[in-house]
Formats: sequence, structure tokens, C-alpha cells
Amino acid sequence: MAHIYMSFDFGTDEDKAQQARHKLEMWKQAFRLDKKLLYKFERESDEAAAPEVTAGKLDESKEAVTKDKESKSGESKSRSKKQAESDDSGDAAPNGNVKLYLRLAFSGHEKMTEERLLKKFPAEEPFSGLSPKAVKDGDPEFAFLEEKFDALE
Repeated sequence: MAHIYMSFDFGTDEDKAQQARHKLEMWKQAFRLDKKLLYKFERESDEAAAPEVTAGKLDESKEAVTKDKESKSGESKSRSKKQAESDDSGDAAPNGNVKLYLRLAFSGHEKMTEERLLKKFPAEEPFSGLSPKAVKDGDPEFAFLEEKFDALE
């Protein structure tokens, strides 16, 4: 079964990336494309910032727990809850680039479906304006995209 890879760069627009994810899930259900349409996201800044952010939150949560154990007053508990809420709100908007890698895997007798989907992606709303390029098996970029797709979780 031949694979076709497409990549979309959403920049820092996380909302548009989530719209694209919802659209892809809708198409997978509507057209029964469960194993034939696979996608993965790559968030560049999250890879470097995630260990630092989680480590900082763990230290703060340990400090809050020890403070709560030392003093049973409701004031310190409400203060630690407010700190946790303010920390969570700061992490809601990631700053890095978001890329979507899409793999289409159709067999030889499904050429019409493959062609329709390749025309449909650039025309639909979250994908319009991103100018994706379909990379097929013989193209020079194919091996790079295949390795990249397999490396992502």
C-alpha cells in the first residue's frame, strides 16, 4: 500500500490546528478512514519547555502540600489554590510552531478516493492558505517525511 504524506505548518495558531484536528476526526468517521488517514502533530517549543515547566510545578506542589500540613488554616489552602490556578492559566497558550503531518494510505483500487481527498484538503477552511504539498513514494522528500512521521508519537 503506497503512502502519501502531507505537512501543514500552522505557525503559532493553536486554534487553527485544533480545528484541523476536529475536521480530520470528522472525516475519519464520515468516510470510514480509520487506518487510511493518520495524522500527528509536532509542537516545537513544547519539547524544550515541557520538562522545565513540569519540574517547576512539582516543586511548587510539594511546597504547597508541606505548607498545608504545617498549618491547617483555610487561608493557606485558598492561597495555594489561587497560585495553582494562576500557574495553569499561564500554560494554556503555547508559543511554538505547530506542524501537522498527515499520512494517507490507500490501496490501488481506491485511487478516486485518494484524488478527492488530495483536492479536498487545500480547499477546506483550516487547511486553506497553508499550501500543502503531497509527497508521494518517488519524491526526494518522502524518506525524510516518513522518518519524521514514524518518530512522532
